[in-house]
Amino acid sequence: MAELGDRQGIDDRQEIGERGDPGDHHERWRFTLDKVTHRIEALSRYRHEGRVTRATGLVLEAVGIRLPLGSACLIELSVGQLPDHEARFAEAEVVGFSADKLFLMPLADTSGLLPGARVLALSGNRLDIASARRFPLGDGLLGRVLDGNGRPLDDLGPLEQSPHAPLETPPINPLARAPIDTAIDVGIRAINGLLTVGRGQRMGLFAGSGVGKSVLLGMMARFTDADVIVVGLIGERGREVQDFIENILGEEGLARAVVVAAPADTSPLQRMQGAAYATRLAEDFRDKGRNVLLIMDSLTRYAMAAREIALAIGEPPATKGYPPSVFAKLPSLVERAGNGKRGGGSITAFYTVLTEGDDQQDPIADSARAILDGHIVLSRQLAESGHYPAIDIEASISRAMPAVVDGGQLRQAQRFKQMISRYQRNRDLINVGAYVTGQDPQLDRAVALYPRLEGFLAQRMDENSDRAHTLAELGRLVPADGP
Repeated sequence: MAELGDRQGIDDRQEIGERGDPGDHHERWRFTLDKVTHRIEALSRYRHEGRVTRATGLVLEAVGIRLPLGSACLIELSVGQLPDHEARFAEAEVVGFSADKLFLMPLADTSGLLPGARVLALSGNRLDIASARRFPLGDGLLGRVLDGNGRPLDDLGPLEQSPHAPLETPPINPLARAPIDTAIDVGIRAINGLLTVGRGQRMGLFAGSGVGKSVLLGMMARFTDADVIVVGLIGERGREVQDFIENILGEEGLARAVVVAAPADTSPLQRMQGAAYATRLAEDFRDKGRNVLLIMDSLTRYAMAAREIALAIGEPPATKGYPPSVFAKLPSLVERAGNGKRGGGSITAFYTVLTEGDDQQDPIADSARAILDGHIVLSRQLAESGHYPAIDIEASISRAMPAVVDGGQLRQAQRFKQMISRYQRNRDLINVGAYVTGQDPQLDRAVALYPRLEGFLAQRMDENSDRAHTLAELGRLVPADGP
C-alpha cells in the first residue's frame, strides 16, 4: 500500500510538472492532496473479505476473514449467471467459529448464493461491532410497527432522523435498582385484586394455544396506566401480527406503543434479534424516566429460535432437545427488564410462555418460572367453558404482591383463593348432590358465594376494571376483617 502511494505521488508530481506550475508551492500540494483524497474515497469501504466455503441448513461457513462473535457482515448473492447482472447482498451475523472458519447465520433469504461468494465486513474496523449494528430508538417510533432489524413495516416513512444505538447495554447493578413497591393498574379485575402486579415486575403468562392469551395481552396494552407500551411479537403467525395491531391493540393502544414484529417465517436470528430490540426500546424509554409496559409474545418462540441456532452450529442437545446455551440466554434477556435506578423509570414486563399440551413442566416453562417474579396460568378448561379471561387463580401467583398491597387486601385475596379452592375440591360431590349443607360452614359459605366469585373473575374484552373499582367489589365479596 505504501509503495502504491509513493508511486501514485510520483505520477501526480509528474502530471503537475507536465501541465505546468499551477501556482505557488502551497497550491501545487493542495492539488495533489485533492486528487489522492478523491481516489481514496472511490475505494470500497470493505477492507476485510472472505469466501463462503460451505452452506448446510441454516449456517454458512466462511474462511479468509476474522471477525468477533456477534459482529455483522454481508454475503454476496448472485441474481444471475450473466456478468452484467449486479450482485445483491444479505446481512448475516457471526454466531460461532472453529479454527479459521467462521459460522454465519443469515438474517434474510440467501437464494442465489454461489460457492465462493464473498463475505464482507459490514464495518470498516473489524473490532468495531457497535458501529456495524445500530437500531433506531426514541419517541419518533411511537405508533410505528417495525421488524427485527428496526426497519418500518408500515407505510409511515423512514426512520433516518431517529437516534440509533447498538442493542447491547451494560447491566444495571442489582443494588442500584429501585425496589418494587408501587402497584400498577392493568385494568383486569382478577389481576388487580388477587394477583396485584408491581411497577417493574416481570410476570409470565403461561398458556397453551387458543386459550385467550393474546386477548388478555391486548386488554393489558389498552388499560394499563403506563407511559409507553412496547410489544414484541416474536415467532408468531404473520396473520396474528395485523390482527393484534388492528383488533386487539386498537388505535388507542397503538398511539402510545411501538410494535416489533418478527414472525415465524423470519430467520431464527432475526426472531432473537427482534426480542432483543423490543427490550432495548423499553430500556431506552426507561432511561428517560418513563414507566414502560413490555409485552413479549412469546418467550418460548425466542427459546426455540436460540435452539435452532445452537443445534445448527453443533451444540449438543440436553433437556428435551434444548442445548444448555438456551437456558443461559433466557435470564440474560429477562433481567434487562425491571426497575431502573432509584428515581428513574421502570419496565413492567409480561412474557407469554407456551405450554405444549398444557404441560406446566415443559423445560422452558419451568425455567421461566424460576427467573420471573410470578406467573399467571390460563386454563383450557375455563376457556372451553366460556370463562374469560381464563385465569386459573389457584395455580397463579404474584411474588411481588405482598410488597405492593396492604395487609387488608392480602387477607382478602387469601380468603378468596381459599373459597375457590375449597369449592373446586368438592365440586363433584356438590354436583351429584352427595354433599349435605351444614357439615362444613366454610364450604357452605364457598358454595353460596361461588357464583359471585366466578362473576368477579370473569370480564369482557372491552371492560376496564381499575384498581379502585376492583378493590370495592372485592371488599363486598370478602371483607378484610370477615370470617
